[in-house]
Parts: sequence; C-alpha cells; structure tokens
Amino acid sequence: MDTTAPLVELDEQGLAALVDALRQRGYTVIGPTVRDGAIVLAELASAEDLPHGWGVETEAGTYRLRRREDRAAFAHSAGPQSWKTFLHPPRARLWQADRSEDGTVAVREDDEPPPRYAFLGVRPCDLRAIAVQDRVLTGGAYTDPVYGPRRAGAFLVVAECTEPGGVCFCASMGTGPGLPDGSAHDLALTETVEPDGLHYLARAGSPEGADILAELPTRTTDGARARAAVADAAGRMGRSMDATDLRSLMAGTMTAERWDQVAGRCLTCGNCTMVCPTCFCTTTEEVTDLTGDHAERWRRWDSCFDLDFSHVHGTGPVRSSARSRYRQWLTHKLGTWHDQFGSSGCVGCGRCIAWCPVGIDITEEVDALRAEAAAPEG
Repeated sequence: MDTTAPLVELDEQGLAALVDALRQRGYTVIGPTVRDGAIVLAELASAEDLPHGWGVETEAGTYRLRRREDRAAFAHSAGPQSWKTFLHPPRARLWQADRSEDGTVAVREDDEPPPRYAFLGVRPCDLRAIAVQDRVLTGGAYTDPVYGPRRAGAFLVVAECTEPGGVCFCASMGTGPGLPDGSAHDLALTETVEPDGLHYLARAGSPEGADILAELPTRTTDGARARAAVADAAGRMGRSMDATDLRSLMAGTMTAERWDQVAGRCLTCGNCTMVCPTCFCTTTEEVTDLTGDHAERWRRWDSCFDLDFSHVHGTGPVRSSARSRYRQWLTHKLGTWHDQFGSSGCVGCGRCIAWCPVGIDITEEVDALRAEAAAPEG
C-alpha cells in the first residue's frame, strides 16, 4: 500500500457510489439502518438506507433513538447486534440425512457457497471483536466450517467513531475510537459534518479496497478535521475500565463477596452473551420430520448463563447458582480468555451494559472487585 499517497475524502454522493460499487461487485452490503426502534444491521439497497439523522442515547439498561439536526449516517454507538450475527450466525445447519426405502442412510454436509458480505460501518471496537473471533474460530488447528468461509469472503469498511455512547469504554481498552494500527480491513472512513454537508475521510487497507476507492469520486484533504473528531471522541467516553492486569484480578477474586451482590441482581437471562460481539459458545440439536426418515443437525448459539450449559450426565449442572454463572462469564471474558487466546475477550463496546434488563455494568463490577481486593483484611 502506498503510504505516501495523498489523503482523500468522499461526499454523500461518493458514499452512495461506494455502496453501488460494492453491490456491482456481487457483495451483499450489510450496514446500520433504523428498524423497530433501534439501529440494526441489515442489507442495504443504497446509501439512503443508512440511519441518516439518527443518534442514540444509551445507559445501563437503556437504549433509545434520538433525532439529530444533521444527516450524519454513522453518528451513533453500537446497537443490539454485532457483525457476529452474519459471520457466526445464531443458527446454522451442519448436515442433513435421509433414510431410503431399503434402510440405508445418506448424510449430506451443507456445502452451499457462503454469502459474500460487505460490511459497511464497522466500528473499531467491532473490528477488534472480529479479530478476536478470527483467533478463536480460525486461529487454531481447525477452522470453523461456518465462520471460516464467511469471514474469508467478507469486505470490511470501517467507520471510525466520532460519537461515543453513554456505555462506551473502547478508549480504555485500546480498541477505539480510532482505527488501531495494523488492523485488518479493506477501507476506513471517518465522517465529519461540515457546513457544506457530510465528508468522509477515506483510506484503503487492502489492495481490493484501493481498487474500489480508485473508482469513487474523491477529492484531496489534509484529514485534520476527521482526526480531531476522533481524538475528541476519545475524551467523551461514557465509561472507562481500568484494564491493568485483569487476568490476575479475576484469578485473585474468585471468593469475593461482590459475586454475591451481583448475583442478587442478575436474571441469568444471557442477554449479555447474545449481544457481546466476541462470545462464541454454541450447542447442537437434531430435528427430524414426522416420518423419521429425514434428520438435520443444527448448531445454535448457547450461553454460559443457561442452567444446562454446564450439565454433566449423572451429576447435573456444575454451575447451578447465578453467582457461579456470572462469575464464569466475567472471569472468562476478562481473565482466562488471555490464557486461551492471548487477549481480552472484551472490546469496550458497552452492549452488555445497555442490554442488561437490570443494568448490570461490567465496568462497575471490575471497579468493585478491585476495591474489595485492595481493602485491608479484617
């Protein structure tokens, strides 16, 4: 990539041309759009489907849309979905089997070509989440058969964050609001609202990204306003987390009283694991038709908050209490994830805070555990 090339920017027409160019190349373009009182991720027919003029207000247990006075398309923080929904879908068929009249059984693995996605508006925190799932699902001896092909064909357009939400804490986790160095992506955009309309600082991150950018109507820029907007966002995070040696903190507070306090509030509903962009646990289930001659195996998302998640035959669930299940989730996310995958499992998006029905705040829980660990004994 030519790092000496001049910086360029797009206007609204250029953004529309980007969506059109991706669709013409055969991509299914997925991006943020307004639906059912939230900003969700869905297929975009054009750039007009983006949530122009919409922002969000988030707090613990709270999420609502709010109107903006401008037409900004990416001036909102994370919604209830992440790109995990498309790369690691909630349900996926693994194989199907049919029994013939002579009693023989034929098993067929699902080998249909995966969707060819272009993700428009990936936040830096979510880009890190994709990198985390890359490590989990493709970085070992085996590549996940569903995630791997979908991820290999995905085109990623990052939108740097200039409007952090009330539950965002990516700056303290080192995952945003700007694009971290060395991140794998194809294009990066930074949206600014100017008197003459919307501007998008654009940079290519891959050869294919450079090819598409070369087709778009651009103009040169110094990028100063875009960089200033991202730097300003870093100072306006709604939350922060002290990420200092979280692995040791989690390992050293396994018997902390704080676990009982949070368990008294936790509904063990699993919302936090469903909205988390890095949680990856699944289970399998078999279904048959009424004749018993056709069977299918499906994989679906599971949660460590499910009572049966730790069920052992003949013994029952290993983690039967809310205390043990919440502790498992948090200590894995912030602690033993380092042992397994070499990084934290939290990217600071704040979704688990906003979408917890009782407003449990992961940053508050970490602070409480630190305070209890530091308190003098007796």
